[in-house]
Amino acid sequence: MEKLLYVTANPKGLEKSKGLKIGEAFLESFQEERPEVGITRIDLFSYEFPQMDADLVSARGKLAGYGYTLDQLSQREREKITKMHALADEFMTYDYYVFVSPMWNLNSPAVLKAFIDNLFVSGKTFAHTANGPKGLLSNKQAIHIQTRGGQYTNTPMHELESGDRYLKIALRFLGINVMETVVAEGFDINPQRVPEILEQGKINARSAAKAFAKGLVQV
Repeated sequence: MEKLLYVTANPKGLEKSKGLKIGEAFLESFQEERPEVGITRIDLFSYEFPQMDADLVSARGKLAGYGYTLDQLSQREREKITKMHALADEFMTYDYYVFVSPMWNLNSPAVLKAFIDNLFVSGKTFAHTANGPKGLLSNKQAIHIQTRGGQYTNTPMHELESGDRYLKIALRFLGINVMETVVAEGFDINPQRVPEILEQGKINARSAAKAFAKGLVQV
């Protein structure tokens, strides 16, 4: 059975988060098209996973470049790198990925970057080759649903947005096919239009979900 991983990075909860409401609209439409696909949800603000601290950075370096074995690591290093590999192994079992996050201070919430850090495992999710790094997660597809308070699309502010750009770069680096992002923006600068923007976001999400379910993904 194919599986979809639905990853959210918003602490507000469904009742208060516009992005999560748009994400739910996407999921509903996807399930209508592909009811046989199993769905797993991860809320990154309540999900425990390794952080790129001194122990984990040290463990990665020792294993990747200095010829250490797992048994030669310290207990803390061994525990953290084992959890990192387990997260990457679990991530690799999915066929579809949906990320839902707001834009905070020109980027995504830090918890999303911290999660993505765990997916960069040399020899597992990507490989170093004579022609440079190569992603190993082919035949998988992803999409990002992002909400923004300001207006960035087709404005001089466009170049300042880095959260969506980073996520797409990271996923493509791992070999994943990434669909064009569903963006709902202008919530803070157009408070009187919030219901309209939210509804249009849901419409766009449902349309994207139908294309996503059919594999119509831009590489």
